[in-house]
Amino acid sequence: MDIRNIGTVKPIVEHSGTTPVWYLAEPGSLREATQGGSLELINEFEIVGGGQVDPHTHPTHEYYYVLYGHGRMIVGDEEREIAQGDLVYIPPNVVHSLIASNAYAPIRCFCFAIALPDAGKINYTN
Repeated sequence: MDIRNIGTVKPIVEHSGTTPVWYLAEPGSLREATQGGSLELINEFEIVGGGQVDPHTHPTHEYYYVLYGHGRMIVGDEEREIAQGDLVYIPPNVVHSLIASNAYAPIRCFCFAIALPDAGKINYTN
């Protein structure tokens, strides 16, 4: 499972020395893997304390960035704890789920996904 944390990345100062930038994926590093795909979605979601997302798949490269909270991320046969500052990569068509670790506290994530070139319309409801 590919998880990267903002705390392990050193900033690079860009924009004429005015802005520190923390790259969780270097520019151009995803080009080959996502070639021909399209930006499918950008969203923010929250799982209530003790809740979970049903295990499911999508024909997308999916990325979750944890804004706050703690959870157990399951991608394929791997399971790992995730927390604020983690970026999780979910490969296309791999079963995945996220469980809020604390029964009383939510986990909130920012998500974006890049659809495979032949994905067609994707149903996120069922």
